[in-house]
Amino acid sequence: MGFGRRPMDPRDKRPMTTRVNHRIRVPEVRLIGADGALLGVVPTHDALKMAQEAGLDLVEVNAKSDPPVCKILDFGKMKYEDKKKAAEARRKQTVIEIKELKLRPKTDEHDLGVKVNHARRFLETGDKVKFTVRFRGREITHPERASMQLAEILKAVDDLAVVELAPRLDGRTMILQVAPRPQVMQKASQMRAQQEKLRAQAAKEGRELAPEPEMPKDDSDLEDDDDEDEEEVAPAN
Repeated sequence: MGFGRRPMDPRDKRPMTTRVNHRIRVPEVRLIGADGALLGVVPTHDALKMAQEAGLDLVEVNAKSDPPVCKILDFGKMKYEDKKKAAEARRKQTVIEIKELKLRPKTDEHDLGVKVNHARRFLETGDKVKFTVRFRGREITHPERASMQLAEILKAVDDLAVVELAPRLDGRTMILQVAPRPQVMQKASQMRAQQEKLRAQAAKEGRELAPEPEMPKDDSDLEDDDDEDEEEVAPAN
């Protein structure tokens, strides 16, 4: 029976780790030189000797090939570059949050304007916005006031947003959810990329960037009224 690698047990769910140098226990490998040249199939001990003479490592880069593909390179540098690329990818990843803004049917025009301004800020930075209008007591019998509020909000953010979830009644809450328009998302992504570029440049020069303008907070942490089922009673004369 020829020498070969042990067949993988399908029950073994442990992640594969990169085999380096003497951890590569196969008789021969398909070798790539440090300059990227294909050197063909060579005995593993010869490949190890070539890597050692170059002051580098023998690294398995394709374990599924038969024989496995190995390359002569600086393993420490490879790990550093991989870690750097992963961090860069995480920074560039677009994370879309859903910001919640809570209203009441009796929210006045001033407070409604504040909510609209907050919503526009969120949309401009690429986040979705969910508006919730909470009814209390007999307010639920007159949902048209909430519908009018949400229609007014939609008109105020129409240039930035598209409706993702049309106004609908869910229990004692009327919900509307909007998302940034594609051109707004594109602009937000460009702004993030520019900010990241400035941050990297500042770090390279050993200086700090001026703090970014503070974003408004959403209402997701605000508690709803506990007495939502109580009817409002007029004070006694």
